[in-house]
Amino acid sequence: MPCSLPEFSLPLITIFFLVFGASNVANAIVPPSSTFKYVNEGEFGEYSVEYLADYRPLLTYLFPFQLCFYNTTPNAFTLALRMGSPRSESIVRWVWEANRGRLVRENATLTFGSDGNLVLADADGTVAWQTATANNGVVGLKILPNGNLVLYDKKGKFIWQSFDHPTDTLLVGQTLRSNGPNKLVSRMSIADGSEGPYRFVMEQRFLKMYYKTKNSASPLLYHRSDEFVGKTEQAYTYELGFTFDMKGSTSSGTYIFSRPKYNSTYSLLRVEPDGNLKSYTFNENVDWGAWETTFKLFDGDDHESLCNLPKKCGSLGICDDNQCVACPKPKGLTGWSQSCAPPALLPCVEHFTSKYTEGDGPMKLNDCRVKCSNDCGCLGFFYREESSKCLLVPELGTLVKVTNLAHDAYIKMPK
Repeated sequence: MPCSLPEFSLPLITIFFLVFGASNVANAIVPPSSTFKYVNEGEFGEYSVEYLADYRPLLTYLFPFQLCFYNTTPNAFTLALRMGSPRSESIVRWVWEANRGRLVRENATLTFGSDGNLVLADADGTVAWQTATANNGVVGLKILPNGNLVLYDKKGKFIWQSFDHPTDTLLVGQTLRSNGPNKLVSRMSIADGSEGPYRFVMEQRFLKMYYKTKNSASPLLYHRSDEFVGKTEQAYTYELGFTFDMKGSTSSGTYIFSRPKYNSTYSLLRVEPDGNLKSYTFNENVDWGAWETTFKLFDGDDHESLCNLPKKCGSLGICDDNQCVACPKPKGLTGWSQSCAPPALLPCVEHFTSKYTEGDGPMKLNDCRVKCSNDCGCLGFFYREESSKCLLVPELGTLVKVTNLAHDAYIKMPK
């Protein structure tokens, strides 16, 4: 496997190796030669990385993965793992982040001590993130060929691994567990790396995507995969060829997103800031165009319509044929723009959740209207005449244009 040399020079990163005297080594199970302390200081790297970030590479690396400090706003850094070739002309992608939502400043430190704990501390010494593995038998730290950052004991058992703590990205071999803590959560935006509103999870026999809004106690479902028939276990693993493989079940099978290309170990699946689900494959044998997008869940073609993305048309708008085509106004539809606000709505549109959630009922249209009027969290309701079902929504977002005249939509307006 080709390997690029680490990108660093001594003035860029200050490195201290921690050596303890004999009186302090009773519990020291990490050899002194394997401990380190990185200080976030010095000049930034010169190559192209995602989110137009500034970054400082660290000496913990295994091609094509490397730990770095990076920031998208001044003096607010994330400890992250990047994937790609820094010396190629192709962008380097961030595939795992340690301290999402708890950013650190210049002169923050990353320390791997003799007790086996990996600690990220801010410049004032405040702990921003840690693996909490002190005195648990850790003897070393390394990055595996699939991008899993692991702390291991003398038998090679993983005491801690980054694969158990995904952010917005799943790497090959990484597991997504049903009804467990593991889920993918989008970034808020390109410039803001904090948790965004979109979630990708496994629940029972389905892969699902949710939109989380402050207007609702429960996240809103906007995609559900076909059911995995005959499978009852709780984990999917991101395998070669973009598959989710049911583990521990009486029958085997995969959910295939796309077929392998190049060295498919260098692939990732990500929830994007706009709520889409995409997979990328890295070709280490080329310098330009090394990344290829090999799957889009909302592609407007073979899979889901772009109109099913919750915020495709901003806070409100009519989407048709994968495009934002109109802005609802009290007197009808006008040209769409980002300034569209909730007016009275014409019939023949559906909410982005309608595909998976019909609503309550049966009930009469007026009863549905009263139910929404009496709920201060209800911004509008969608009524299906054929089933007499009433769907109250706490968030409007993108509305999907339909031809069914039996589907009515109403938006609450102040008198």
